[in-house]
Amino acid sequence: MAAAATAFVYLLRCGDGTLYCGWTNDVERRLEQHQAGRASRYTRSRLPVEVVWSKPMASRSEAMREEALIKRLSRSEKLRLTESG
Repeated sequence: MAAAATAFVYLLRCGDGTLYCGWTNDVERRLEQHQAGRASRYTRSRLPVEVVWSKPMASRSEAMREEALIKRLSRSEKLRLTESG
């Protein structure tokens, strides 16, 4: 039996078309924070934002590692992630 996800890595598409990667333990709550301009200095000036991809992770540390890996990807590689579902 697989363990329930305790954290998520996610990609947002910002209003200016850029992509933002982050991690959270509640994607809906985090999206609300981004939309309200309280989650990230980067997204605050690029509203609105929408979640275009997320991946459940087994732990917070696993999510943080995955976020770091994704942030090193090129834009085209990140876009491929969003297309893969």
